[in-house]
Amino acid sequence: MKVLKLLSRLIGVSIGILLMVSCSNREQLLFVESPNGENVLTFQVENGRAYYSVSKKDNEVIDKSLLGFQIANQQDLFDNFVIESFSISSNDTTWEQVWGEQQYVHNQYNELKITLGETLEDSRQLVLVFRMFDDGLGFRYVFPEQVNLNKFQILNELTEFNLAHDADGWGKKAYQPDRYEYLYKKQRVSLLKDTVHTPFTMKSKGGLHLSIHEATLTDYASMTLFRSNETKLNCDLVPWSDGVKVYAQIPFKTPWRTIQIAETAADLISSTMILNLNEPCKLDSTDWVEPAKYIGIWWEMHLGKSTWGQGPNHGATTENTKKYMNFAAEHGFNGVLVEGWNYGWDSNWWENGNDFKFTKPYPDFDIEEITRYGKEKGVDLIGHHETGAAVINYESQLEDAMAYYNKHGVRYIKTGYVNPNGVDHKEWHHGQYMVRHYRNVVEEAAKNNIMLCVHEPIKPTGIRRTYPNMMSREGARGMEFNAWGPDGGNPPNHETILPFTRLLGGPMDFTPGIFELSLEGRENNQVNTTLAKQLALYVVLYSPLHMAADLPENYVGQPAFQFIKDVPVDWSETCVVNGEIGEYVTIARKDRNSDNWFLGSITNEEPRVMEIDLSFLDNNCTYQAIIYADEDDAHYVDNPKALVIQKREVNANDQLKLILAAGGGQAISFVKIK
Repeated sequence: MKVLKLLSRLIGVSIGILLMVSCSNREQLLFVESPNGENVLTFQVENGRAYYSVSKKDNEVIDKSLLGFQIANQQDLFDNFVIESFSISSNDTTWEQVWGEQQYVHNQYNELKITLGETLEDSRQLVLVFRMFDDGLGFRYVFPEQVNLNKFQILNELTEFNLAHDADGWGKKAYQPDRYEYLYKKQRVSLLKDTVHTPFTMKSKGGLHLSIHEATLTDYASMTLFRSNETKLNCDLVPWSDGVKVYAQIPFKTPWRTIQIAETAADLISSTMILNLNEPCKLDSTDWVEPAKYIGIWWEMHLGKSTWGQGPNHGATTENTKKYMNFAAEHGFNGVLVEGWNYGWDSNWWENGNDFKFTKPYPDFDIEEITRYGKEKGVDLIGHHETGAAVINYESQLEDAMAYYNKHGVRYIKTGYVNPNGVDHKEWHHGQYMVRHYRNVVEEAAKNNIMLCVHEPIKPTGIRRTYPNMMSREGARGMEFNAWGPDGGNPPNHETILPFTRLLGGPMDFTPGIFELSLEGRENNQVNTTLAKQLALYVVLYSPLHMAADLPENYVGQPAFQFIKDVPVDWSETCVVNGEIGEYVTIARKDRNSDNWFLGSITNEEPRVMEIDLSFLDNNCTYQAIIYADEDDAHYVDNPKALVIQKREVNANDQLKLILAAGGGQAISFVKIK
């Protein structure tokens, strides 16, 4: 890299765009920088093979890493390359989100596009596109129209991420029956034995933070990672049941492979690179796309107080739904989620979802009356499509099911794909088969002006920019594991890992807001947080659809409930105040529809005292800070509900001391008063 810097000075070329050095007929080099000049990509073809490497501030981050494919029934596409041409471009624009963590997103990068040919008689072409951002890089493969390649099958994508240094990594094992719903495990990359899902986040000994993921996952298999050699991570695509990874036909392009690079853990959360690598919104109109807060007939089933299926304790009844709608209307919630309303729940649906009927309510659920009543109250019915991962059955009804909800004025749907035995008993949830299906559902929902919250989903890769009706999704262990998880529920560090891993891909429907934390009658389970931490999660764990997950009666007479009622779900600005993976994180966000700010701070099982400055607040303004804090004797096991509410005037020049109990947190509303 020092040679590159010297050459650029000698010949007067700005490497902020591109410099090419041809060393010999057997080696070709291309270089491109990020806009701020800190991140540098080196691309080379050496002995017919294509490699890339990455440095930050002259320090190697990714060593020479292979690129290419193994293709069925033809010559593999990785060891006969030559650079035929290349082009350069730059972008510096700003675009507005329909909803999100921030209203305006700056999209600045330098792009290098390389056309590779082969030294073969029947030469094929492969285009590589690299985009260098100040917060990392993305690259993808493009298969252009050509004579010697048409339909083909990818058996293996050979992309490598050869780390220059060992690091601690936070990941979850792939190819498991419960999909993404496992706890994160911290381990050295050099000791990694499991194939892991992305985002896979790392912290090197020197303190540099990396996260490997993908963007624009479309008609392709999801990428997982496995280790080879010391610290080399390799792409592993989730296969079809026949072993093929991807069925393709030119013109064809892969998702972007992304590497976020940050000096601090907090900077990872602030990155917008994943969003920027996605295409602009494709919807003709977005006036109907609205973030929302909701309650629902859901937690009572997880607690065993009611059932999804028919019977004396059936939860999804007309009477019960109206009760929830009354509560929602009284306290300003937008909607009521109802699970268990339709035929199909009376069998072992989690093993076989073929009995689900998506236009046939149970007799005790009068959808006409409920939606009429909800409209009168100003409360949406939030629909539910559990499929039991019987996708053939669901797709056979999909158009009718969406039209049915549209006819009844249902604007939001939660979907689910629970089945430990795979999709249609043969496919993985995260292969190309399901990537196609999930997108089909998003597009069909958009035709009916319906917004989605997907459980058992494909991981988020920024598609919400292109289809903003794809609002939120699960894709990690959520609140329900606290009710029945065999390990006693999510440990206190779980929520302090999520912002640096799963949520780097996009919003999560975690369903916070449990006030009765001890879960009476459940000896082996509890919610392993304090009450103040439950409030803070509404700011820390972003979702444009946030649920107040507890039973309505548990909110009655609780002063802390006011924070849930006040906190928005759509933001104009976000400031990550501090954070360390698995330890603590503090995030402040500004309401898109007012001048008010909200802050959430959470910790793991260790109590903490932190001094933060309030410089994120607007200058020359005064706010009333309404502070929801752990009491001095609060503890997530022994005294989880101990909470104190305080008020004080503050401005951007002030500092606040945050005192967090073990497993605790703090939530603050900053209401502008002048």
